[in-house]
Amino acid sequence: MHWTFVSTVSVYADNGTPGQRADTAPLREPVAEDVEHSTDAIYGAAKVACEQAVGNDAFICRAGLIVGPEDPTGRFAYWPARLVRGGEVLAPGSPDDAVQFIDVRDLAQWIVHAAEIGLTGIFDGIGPIRTRGELLAECAGALNPSCKFTWIDRAFLDAHDVRRWAGPRSLPMWLPLPDFAGFMTRDTSPAREAGLISRPPSVTARDTRSWLRTSNGPVVGLTEDEEKAVLAAWHANKAS
Repeated sequence: MHWTFVSTVSVYADNGTPGQRADTAPLREPVAEDVEHSTDAIYGAAKVACEQAVGNDAFICRAGLIVGPEDPTGRFAYWPARLVRGGEVLAPGSPDDAVQFIDVRDLAQWIVHAAEIGLTGIFDGIGPIRTRGELLAECAGALNPSCKFTWIDRAFLDAHDVRRWAGPRSLPMWLPLPDFAGFMTRDTSPAREAGLISRPPSVTARDTRSWLRTSNGPVVGLTEDEEKAVLAAWHANKAS
């Protein structure tokens, strides 16, 4: 019998240190059964407790940010939906900032592969580290090469109530640095050596856009008017 448990990178106690590995990174304290907190507060700690319950003779896959077609969060979908329109695109932070995610189809294929070969151990199920500049440029090349990126720093975005990561008025997949410098820079070489293969981001972006077009799937982030307002404020500030 082979057991698989899909966990999460939210089990880790340290999100600030880049390059951590699943076999050595410190974990959160497992949540006690009688502790009452909000779901967000105990999510990672509860997953640690679940991992301990599953035991060491299983395949434990700590998934990172999952993206691709049929994503109900509308998070990654913001970028294909925005890039296909072309023109001036508001990009958060620096083009050198790291990003890391996994296409849901690659994650699923690897989980099935692990079951077929009886793989055991603890792995981070995430794609390779890329820079945000590389990611957006590659996705734009597949969707609309006319995109021109305007990079705006965290302080200005914060001052104009542009939010991070997900949700209304956000720029998805953007996290504050250095607080989360380790969240999107995990060393996933053990997973790659164990068979995890990641398709190019351009393919994920193109397929996500096709899914959005045929299904009217969710897109969450800055509206077109909100983006234009922030860009206008940025250019006005630079000109003053």
